[in-house]
Amino acid sequence: MQKIEFNDLSAQYRSLKPEIDAGIAKVLEECHFISGPQVEELEQELCKYVGRKYCISVSNGTDALQMPLMAWGVGAGDAVFVPAFTFVATAEVASLMGATPIFCDVKEDTFNLDPASLRQQIERVKAEGKLNPKVVIPVDLFGQTADYDELEAICKEFGLWMLEDAAQGFGGMNKGRKACVFGDVSATSFFPAKPLGCYGDGGAIFTDDKEMYDLLVSIRVHGKGSFKYDNVRVGLNARLDTLQAAILLPKLRAFDTENETRNKAAALYTSLLKDKFDVPVVPENYVSSWAQYTIKAKTTEERDRLMKGLADKGIPTMVYYPKALHLQKVYEEYGNKEGDFPVSESLSKRVFSLPMHGYITTEIVTYVAEALNALAE
Repeated sequence: MQKIEFNDLSAQYRSLKPEIDAGIAKVLEECHFISGPQVEELEQELCKYVGRKYCISVSNGTDALQMPLMAWGVGAGDAVFVPAFTFVATAEVASLMGATPIFCDVKEDTFNLDPASLRQQIERVKAEGKLNPKVVIPVDLFGQTADYDELEAICKEFGLWMLEDAAQGFGGMNKGRKACVFGDVSATSFFPAKPLGCYGDGGAIFTDDKEMYDLLVSIRVHGKGSFKYDNVRVGLNARLDTLQAAILLPKLRAFDTENETRNKAAALYTSLLKDKFDVPVVPENYVSSWAQYTIKAKTTEERDRLMKGLADKGIPTMVYYPKALHLQKVYEEYGNKEGDFPVSESLSKRVFSLPMHGYITTEIVTYVAEALNALAE
């Protein structure tokens, strides 16, 4: 058995090496390292792929989440509703704007924002009258889109903006619509480990609103006006490097093929593990891009035992995420406590992810599944 990688980026590079190397060489030859033609080309291709009118490429996925909040004027006294079970960046951007992140629980089966919990938290905040409900940021966790039928209806009912956090969801589908088309604005990340990743940091924002697009283009370059030395608002230095755009272009062309491999691998994992383990659930008419293949142990102790047993067989695993956001030290000022969001807390104690990437082989998936089944009690 070959060495097993959790996410084999070297296999992807070997497959796409001629195109990637040529793209990098072209940037080096032309010396357009900032805002080169490859950046605009990538934005156009991303728009075509996801089905939105406008794309703004940016320096990382966190900036992709923060910039729409800046464009909306989110700040002190505003409430931004986020899942308690996700990476910290989703809540962090609200804090960076001076707003208050309001945590909500997630669904046990899909790991995504629970509409019932969202409604409960919105109604609680409105009843308390201390904060102004402003934005909802659902997360497409582990490659699967959230329940946008219900979430969009809630946002419309309460007059809230929605920002789709598709950092892990790029390539996923929901009833025939691709991730990054939901909400008023959507954001994704090109961190190397993501389904579509570059060789450093990168991200993108999508919208169908021309006014929002113009605002985001300005914010991306220090709040520029008619030119970069005419600054009309506070902005960021949030441009995507031309080199990263050149790397992402061939990866985007190969993305659907890689996504097909991930989905076949996920189906095989599920078929081999479903009798002994709590495997991921993909609702009808949804397609995941499998940023992670995440299963649930019965307890933390069982998770630790299973992960150690796999490590002994040369199989890497990861835990996403070992501590729910509302219980992290950075947010202790809000007075959240154990038991506030029981599903998120339970998942953080039990989930772990298996090797998954666009070049994983049937042999590796079978080996991992058989090793895991042998460890089952």
